[in-house]
Amino acid sequence: MELIAQRPNGTKDVAPTEVYKWHTIERIAAETAECCGFKEIRFPTFENTALFKRSVGDTTDVVQKEMYTVTAKSRDNGKDSGEFTLRPEGTAGAARAVVENGLLNSALPLKVFYIISCFRHEKVQKGRLREFHQFGAEMYGSADAGADAEVIAMVAKILDRLGIDNVELMINSIGCPKCRAEYHKALKEYFSARKDELCPTCLDRLERNPMRILDCKSPICQDIAKDAPLILDFLCEDCSAHFEKLKRLLGEMGIGYTVDPHIVRGLDYYTKTVFEFVTKDIGAQGTVCGGGRYDGLIEQIGGNPTPALGFAMGIERLILTMDSKGAQYIPDKKCDLYIASMDEDAQTKAAVLVDKLRSEGFYVEFDTVGRGLKAQMKYADKIGAAFAIVLGSNEIESGKAMLKNMATGEQTEISLGDKFVDDFSNVAVANMFSGTLDDFSMGNGI
Repeated sequence: MELIAQRPNGTKDVAPTEVYKWHTIERIAAETAECCGFKEIRFPTFENTALFKRSVGDTTDVVQKEMYTVTAKSRDNGKDSGEFTLRPEGTAGAARAVVENGLLNSALPLKVFYIISCFRHEKVQKGRLREFHQFGAEMYGSADAGADAEVIAMVAKILDRLGIDNVELMINSIGCPKCRAEYHKALKEYFSARKDELCPTCLDRLERNPMRILDCKSPICQDIAKDAPLILDFLCEDCSAHFEKLKRLLGEMGIGYTVDPHIVRGLDYYTKTVFEFVTKDIGAQGTVCGGGRYDGLIEQIGGNPTPALGFAMGIERLILTMDSKGAQYIPDKKCDLYIASMDEDAQTKAAVLVDKLRSEGFYVEFDTVGRGLKAQMKYADKIGAAFAIVLGSNEIESGKAMLKNMATGEQTEISLGDKFVDDFSNVAVANMFSGTLDDFSMGNGI
């Protein structure tokens, strides 16, 4: 039969056999963030389009070429009408949520993290999808370079815990509006001399925001931009001092870095510090994390002036990197016990016992499809059950059964009555600590 529907180009299904990789990254990233004082925030998948045009920048590739935007039909006297966009990134939505919910009235700095899906209409290639996923974090309320160092150090800890070691930290400063005014003049003068060679998009950027030309994907524009003036030569005293302090702090913390004056990031809200963690293990799309400071964003979307900074890590790219290095994941949860049944009465008893163990947090299975005993045991082996019990009329009558260790073949008699849960727990835990139950579900963890 022909498949009547296929997933859209640029999207990917995550099967149960692969989802443990996602759980590993999400769990390690969230736990590391929580150790640094970050709390989870959740916000809508789509926002008013104006939010992204104002914050991300209407001269960026994201806004000009990549956003998925719809015009909603009015269903409530015009209140529901308007233009909405699936989020292309997380920072703008998080900032809007923070402002709208009054979170900046609490103790500062405010630290939040999120795990989200994002959407961009762009050329599909390895490490670049149209629906992709990010772990992101934002800090509001600190203008000090110490906050920059803290955020970068948190990223380094996450990558280290994931086993990603062949990664390079690249940093730059793109200054403040005062710096950039002078820098834009220099860029405009430089690119104007070769404007006949620029792509149509960059011709428009030349007048509106020449700094965006530095981020153009056109090989011709990239070649022209390689000799353009550098922002570091135009930093004001405050921005220069901020960048020097960041470098000193990273050095004291033992975090290696390379200053790359060509990093500008792809979004307009960035100011001062910008950074990327880059790996060569997954080819051209090697940036696994990007971030920086955006001190004007909160005010730009309607809040009070508040310094802020953050980052986003691409989960798909992290998985590609970990797979390329053979990094370890937190193992998928395995079945602790399979209870096989020989007849209908035994199946009823099995259902009761399974329910009791599941209430205690064990992963337990029993037959619900009418398999014979031999087929049930094959199934127990196939799903990797650590233990198995066979129930028949003799076991039900005596109130006892033999608990079989599927790895060693060792059998232990346990009660099927009130002591059943305790008996199983004792045997399972003893085997876990003896090393024969490597992935006992109650012991899973980092």
